[in-house]
Amino acid sequence: MRPLRFVALGDSLTEGVGDPVGDGWRGWAALLAGGLADEPAHFTNLAVSGSQTHDVLERQLPAALALRPDVVSVVVGVNDTLRCTFDIHAVAARLDSVYAAFAEQGAVLLTACLPDPGAMLGLPGALARPLARRQRAVNAVVHALSDRYGALHLHACEGAWLTDRAMWSADRLHPGERGHRQLAVRFHALLAEHGLATGKAPSSEPEFPAPTRSASLWWLATAGTGWVARRCTDLLPQLLTLAADEIRHRARGTSARLDLRTAHAVSAALAALSVGEQQPDAA
Repeated sequence: MRPLRFVALGDSLTEGVGDPVGDGWRGWAALLAGGLADEPAHFTNLAVSGSQTHDVLERQLPAALALRPDVVSVVVGVNDTLRCTFDIHAVAARLDSVYAAFAEQGAVLLTACLPDPGAMLGLPGALARPLARRQRAVNAVVHALSDRYGALHLHACEGAWLTDRAMWSADRLHPGERGHRQLAVRFHALLAEHGLATGKAPSSEPEFPAPTRSASLWWLATAGTGWVARRCTDLLPQLLTLAADEIRHRARGTSARLDLRTAHAVSAALAALSVGEQQPDAA
């Protein structure tokens, strides 16, 4: 009998950024892999830092399907919100294609909704709120599609772990080792609840000492700052425009319109997917 196959898709969160081991990253998915079965699972991590939903669809999905995984995780979307090209309709269509492909293969699908980057970075309200609105839109799509395809969905956008600094690395966007372990433990519990994880749950306690404050600040001032800059530079002009719009609406007391606009966009994006599914039958 072949070992269970677990394939992870996504961005830097799944790649393991924030949980260094040796010269590379480990992360929650690698920690989870060790507890999926009594025998070691065959684990492949296809996640790449900076990936957006189109990268997962076009590059990671074909490689993952070729591996015919028993369990597959797809956790992505934050980088989409940090781009000036953000389009919830496109995000929804891509995720729908990815989820559907794994459902057709019969793989157990793991998904998660994520915290908004503006809040994690501690941005001023006028800058943080547009990013929060985008992340809520992505999360709403992930919620809906996870339900549609029977995925095991982790609500990682909420809970005490978000405000516990011990869970997070210096950049505030990626979990540290303790945070990655928290994700692994919670995913394992979801799988075990459905009888899909028979191995020992990952430990929630870190294996390595937490980085010193000076080491964390050095990383943030060098590699960490560069990481954020590469992902946000093209967004900045648009974000300033969004912030100005935010300020105008708050001054007029019409901020609810912005939330309503986003809710309508999510509904339209999901409705478009339903229409697309019905077209072949109509023909």
